[in-house]
Amino acid sequence: MIFYIYLYNQIYKRMKRISLLAAFCFIGLFSKAQDIDGLFAAGEESAERFTNDYLESATNGLMHSMNANWFNSADAKPLGGFELSVILNAAIVKDNHKTFLMDLDAYNTNDLSFEFENSTLRSRDVASALGENDPDINIIVTDNNTTLSETITLPSGIGDASANLLPTAFLQGALGLVKGIELKARFVPKIETDDAELGMYGVGVQFEVTKWLPADKLLPVAISGLVAYTNLNASYDISGSSGVNGDNQRIESNTNTWLLQAIVSTKLPVINFYGGLGYIKGKSESDVLGTYTVTSGPFFTETFTDPFSVSSEVSSVRATAGFKLKLGFFRLNGEYHLSEFDAFSLGVHFGFR
Repeated sequence: MIFYIYLYNQIYKRMKRISLLAAFCFIGLFSKAQDIDGLFAAGEESAERFTNDYLESATNGLMHSMNANWFNSADAKPLGGFELSVILNAAIVKDNHKTFLMDLDAYNTNDLSFEFENSTLRSRDVASALGENDPDINIIVTDNNTTLSETITLPSGIGDASANLLPTAFLQGALGLVKGIELKARFVPKIETDDAELGMYGVGVQFEVTKWLPADKLLPVAISGLVAYTNLNASYDISGSSGVNGDNQRIESNTNTWLLQAIVSTKLPVINFYGGLGYIKGKSESDVLGTYTVTSGPFFTETFTDPFSVSSEVSSVRATAGFKLKLGFFRLNGEYHLSEFDAFSLGVHFGFR
């Protein structure tokens, strides 16, 4: 028992360091979102529309990353069997995730007109939170009633040659119950920095249908189903860096996902291979909170309070392939997922039975 307490403490210490990856990823995304505040010069509705499109690919990618490595075998643990794991995931950012099409006709109103600076185009690809505008892209917003105009530089994201992954990391545990049922839980120890807070947790249940069959011991493969729920709560304080006058400026984000997964794996003593087909359903909601007082443009001197919320949803099928190596109480696994955002994961596990 003393050994396992020591082992858990060591895993926990390492997990706190690894989980900083997830915090840095979140901070990177939303620290760039502070640049969106300049769009308040073009009005609350325009800022909301742009923010929703700007953040969508980033939050969707995080939802895929959050759902990797929930399992490493279809063979459920027997009663009393357990496993403690350190999980490191990453969703892969492709070129099409780094931009979105900005259609200025969707921004035009009776009072305001929009155009790209030095261009006659009405729509073009601009950087999402995962991309980069190089060179800068400016838009000109004109008040049709007063002809007053404002030039706004669109924000870039985190995208460059070294920013092609969206990482998440968890400390995870699994416990075998009766009749092929295995309970799972994962979490990220709460991360706090000067500007951000982040916490993640998840719960799941895996049930092996082959353990319900009379010939279970004779079958060369195991077949399981998995249902898992994951939640991410985070906030980012932008008061000191938004560039817009106001108070208590922050972004608060809440992300919830469900995973339904069918799994099949071999049942060999040392190394096994597994695969499956799954379905991810999730929603991410971010609230822009605080007061924002515009000091230029058509909305000069206007103050916005808790101006808007944005959201994005995923609903994707994914295919999974992976391996698991077992050496005594030490296990290692790796897997790859094909979906809207491809993802890969590595896990280090310490288990009994």
